Amino acid sequence: MRSRIPLPEDRPWRVLGLMSGTSADGVDVVAVEVDPAAFPDGLPFRALLGHRATPYPESMKAEVLAAASNRLDPAGLCILQRRLGDHHARAAADLCANLGLKPDFASLHGQTVQHHPAEGATLQLADPYVLAEALGCPVVWDLRRRDLALGGQGAPLVPLPERWLRGAEPWLALNLGGIANLAYWDGTRLRAWDTGPGMSLLDLAAHRWLGLAFDPGGAAATGTVHADLLERWLRHPYFLQEPPKSTGREVFGEAWLEGQAPALESIPLPDRLATLAAFSAEAVARETARLTPLAAETRGLVSGGGALHGRLRAELGARLALPLEDDTVFPSGAREAVSWALLGAASALGLPGNLPEVTGAARPAALGSWVWP
Repeated sequence: MRSRIPLPEDRPWRVLGLMSGTSADGVDVVAVEVDPAAFPDGLPFRALLGHRATPYPESMKAEVLAAASNRLDPAGLCILQRRLGDHHARAAADLCANLGLKPDFASLHGQTVQHHPAEGATLQLADPYVLAEALGCPVVWDLRRRDLALGGQGAPLVPLPERWLRGAEPWLALNLGGIANLAYWDGTRLRAWDTGPGMSLLDLAAHRWLGLAFDPGGAAATGTVHADLLERWLRHPYFLQEPPKSTGREVFGEAWLEGQAPALESIPLPDRLATLAAFSAEAVARETARLTPLAAETRGLVSGGGALHGRLRAELGARLALPLEDDTVFPSGAREAVSWALLGAASALGLPGNLPEVTGAARPAALGSWVWP
């Protein structure tokens, strides 16, 4: 297949994927090899060449969370975009230097700070111009808004790359990032959507009551689950919506935790964390129930930071009939960045990067805007 932009035609492409998830803890950069001629067969991924995770400084993370909670003014948003752009560019340049790699192009997600699909709006802060200057290669970015312009949710977009990366046998992939999402391939049809909170509330609770960025391994979540709180939280309107649907920290983030803090602070700290873990797990279980019955021999896979949270994994194990195994094909944090690199390659070829049956868009479309060095 021929690219819409000047790219090599005699070898696989070397593509960077940059992903900053709803956990808001930093940027993952991957370098991958993509065979553009293999897209029609659904197997464009060739190799992972390298991966680098670069955490945000605490001050930057605090500003990202403030932006997600409507506490950052326009000037602050403007400056934060440039700071995030510089951070992404340094992370990408460092990976390329370590690998001795000159990328053909980069696919940039940016940091989501607002997502309002009902209003057709989403905001990812990044600076593709800074990245293009740092790398000396084209950059594709802002991949979500075309889907929103077509009436879609703008999310999730990774299910199509998941289909390109996984086999033809049935699978259910659960990603436990800040917001949890599932993708299910039954052998003929792909379905996917956000299930609700993943680690967003647990990490905010760890910061509020433990003074930590997160609770390592879920070690402090040893208490009793309070069923009254759990049932009240599960009456949230998001869980009544039918897919396609997506959500973010503006729904399950700092404002939500602040509203529930009086009730949570009336119970012991281990109970607070255990109940929040059960909330994320039960939301996953109820959303997964929309898929039943699952195809025979469906393989359950779990990735994301929540896969390392012992109490969350235990609560999932108690609520899901499908056993979950760790997804170890890519290093922790790399999978979504790999997916974004593949979406960028699809954009270069003019191929759709969205699935209308997943996002609700009116039609499939090539995604993103391109910036030249």
